[in-house]
Amino acid sequence: MSTLLHIDSSPRGERSISRHLGADFVASWEKAHPGSQVIYRDLGRQPVPYVDEAWIAAAFNPEATPEQKQVLALSETLIGELLAADHYLFTVPMYNLSVPAVFKGWIDQIVRVGKTFSFGENGLEGLLKGKKATFITASGSVFREGTPFAPWNFQEPYLRAIFGFIGVTDLHFVVADGVNDVNYGKVDRETYLQPVRAKAQELASA
Repeated sequence: MSTLLHIDSSPRGERSISRHLGADFVASWEKAHPGSQVIYRDLGRQPVPYVDEAWIAAAFNPEATPEQKQVLALSETLIGELLAADHYLFTVPMYNLSVPAVFKGWIDQIVRVGKTFSFGENGLEGLLKGKKATFITASGSVFREGTPFAPWNFQEPYLRAIFGFIGVTDLHFVVADGVNDVNYGKVDRETYLQPVRAKAQELASA
């Protein structure tokens, strides 16, 4: 049985393009994988806590106290979700050229030495092997390679780097860019979404 971990990070609710595309992806994925399981988290509405001094002290203590283990309880749960799933779906709008703070907060909770990466005889090793990740991103302007704003895109390079760091290298991106034309009524929303939705559904059905 396949398991999909689906994480939304936009706070925009029904107005969110990335959320709508993510819902389309999940519907197609469930159809293509009968009997599958979906683990869902909504960081846009229920963000995880940011790491603090107590978290750092606990995470780097090989003999954590009961109190420190409690501090790390949510982190352990989030990592457990990653381990349980074989496919990840992340819907990530671009905020200020990168990812939303709530998504970065989630990343900080799950990137842990000895849990999702390690240092061994061959140096750094990501531990989440054999996983597949699909990212549905949305941005007001166009930041694709070859465009004037491409050097300002710190979102996709960061996502590729940090997930590669923890061993996830089978990465796929569905890019919904230039959505300001949709938001300001210059382009019909459904007309704009049709080809992007088709790509998301194709990846989900693979």
